[in-house]
Amino acid sequence: MLDLVCSWLLIAFVSSVAIVTLIFYLVGRRARSARLEGHGGVMLGRGLMESTYLLFRPVEKVLLALRVTPNMITTFSLIPALLSAVALGYGHFGVGAMLATMSAFSDMLDGILARHLKLTSDVGELFDAAADRYVEFFLLAGLVFYFRDTPVMLILILAAIQGSFMVSYATAKAESLGVPPPRGAMRRAERAVYLIHGCAFVPVAGLLWPSVTGTSILHLSREIPIEVAVLVVATVTNVSAVRRFFRIAASLRARAA
Repeated sequence: MLDLVCSWLLIAFVSSVAIVTLIFYLVGRRARSARLEGHGGVMLGRGLMESTYLLFRPVEKVLLALRVTPNMITTFSLIPALLSAVALGYGHFGVGAMLATMSAFSDMLDGILARHLKLTSDVGELFDAAADRYVEFFLLAGLVFYFRDTPVMLILILAAIQGSFMVSYATAKAESLGVPPPRGAMRRAERAVYLIHGCAFVPVAGLLWPSVTGTSILHLSREIPIEVAVLVVATVTNVSAVRRFFRIAASLRARAA
């Protein structure tokens, strides 16, 4: 029951974000956040991300009033991420999605606070980047444990982990080589949105189909939303990573010439 309640709450929140985005589009308002520069694309529209930031302005004011620091938020983000892995590992997808959402929003808020308080630093960026990697791994690790008896899903989740790692590595490698990091689909925020939404819809799908695990192929069951989400993430991240490396190579050749 709790899983289903969490799922409906997340679906309601996403619907509110979509409504706000539609209203902004109709009235011609274009909010721009510096933190979102380079984000947004075919897989996740910039407008949806901007609307989410706007909805969290009241939370930002409360945190500022309480003198919460960005590093405190970053540290806190690891706790719900770890708990989400446990929840997902034992099949509580609604609760897991809610906890993963809390972690994702914590990551969003730490950047907002850092910019507002002018506390950005190389050490803070390093800590935030390290925490982001752990947060993403926890979510996928929970799925690995849950689908441990489903070979095809295990392969897809491992492919998603590999693709996620290579997308981030391509950006880091481009920066270390002194060339502009190539843009592409399925950055970390996009991956989180797809995987969390896939988890959130599992309890809803469970109203139609029972849970069937342990098979060697994808199957029509309550797990179909997260199976589709993992398939999309695994495919797009790896394609995006390969394209990024080709673009980096082209930039290096152009610089050498």
